[in-house]
Amino acid sequence: MNVPLWLWFAVLGVILVMLAIDLFAHRKAHIISVREAALWSGIWVALGVGFGAYLWAQYGAEIGQQYYAGYLIEKSLAVDNVFVWAIIFAFFGVPRELQHRVLFLGVLGALVFRAIFITLGVVLIENFSWILYVFAAFLLYTGWMMIRKRDEHMDVANSRILRTFRRVIPMTDAYHGQKFLIRKAGVIVATPLLAVLVLVEVTDIIFAVDSIPAIFGVTQEPFIVFTANAFAILGLRAMYFLLADLMHRFIYLKLGLAFVLIWVGIKMLLLDVYKIPTPVSLGVVALIITVSIVASLRATRGEGRHAVTVPDAPPFHYATADELADAEPLLRRRTRRVVPTPDRE
Repeated sequence: MNVPLWLWFAVLGVILVMLAIDLFAHRKAHIISVREAALWSGIWVALGVGFGAYLWAQYGAEIGQQYYAGYLIEKSLAVDNVFVWAIIFAFFGVPRELQHRVLFLGVLGALVFRAIFITLGVVLIENFSWILYVFAAFLLYTGWMMIRKRDEHMDVANSRILRTFRRVIPMTDAYHGQKFLIRKAGVIVATPLLAVLVLVEVTDIIFAVDSIPAIFGVTQEPFIVFTANAFAILGLRAMYFLLADLMHRFIYLKLGLAFVLIWVGIKMLLLDVYKIPTPVSLGVVALIITVSIVASLRATRGEGRHAVTVPDAPPFHYATADELADAEPLLRRRTRRVVPTPDRE
């Protein structure tokens, strides 16, 4: 696949423009409604699907199918990431109007880290073709572990990430609007919002360790791997606000994602024996995800939306008027000392 340099810059330009539009639309902290989340989800999905249609028309059916297979895999695996975010937000009691800011920065960081992982993966594959078998074995193992632990959820309270963060950075239990750092009694301390952002970023890196090898199972084209990842990730914020309160209804989704990883792992193991056609891979992934979602919704019929709750969560809260008054400016202005000069006679 010969991708001109201008197309890389065009894609990056579109991503930056859409991020700027999203940031401008949510420049003021407010609660994202289901309707607004559905609208933005539709925009992001239309953008991702539309780009796939462009690749199909410009480079042929095989490239288009590889993109859609990668996009579907990344979008599906991202749902599990969304549910982990819901648990993190519930543990910290993050006010709804502050959640978008964290997710915006989290997704921005995810794009950067995934670009690094993709570059590393491409270099490894080009120099060590056998690495694909290592990826395959890793996907099979990860899929099996997801099946075994499908009913387990992230334990934020005992997270090593959070314990390390608290040892390194002093933290207050009060939210100070959209601030990540404040100065208190002359000491810079983190608000809970910074701890949430760190957890969101690190968990996405962990998820990328699964998803990046998975997409290499359907295509080794760097441009397709990056764009499928980027367009799948860009819609995660809207997907969170759309699905977070429905987490309890997707009871079989994790099982479905596990089978997706196992399927891709098997496909990679058979590369030198039989190359499974891309349409077949796309069809199998779509079938697994569809069955797991439909089965989940049927099994939980009649259950409405409700926020995720975490038992024994710490008492994080909005800063009181006194706490806000005690917070000092983060950046102190240096006052210029004026030395009086003697009066001239």
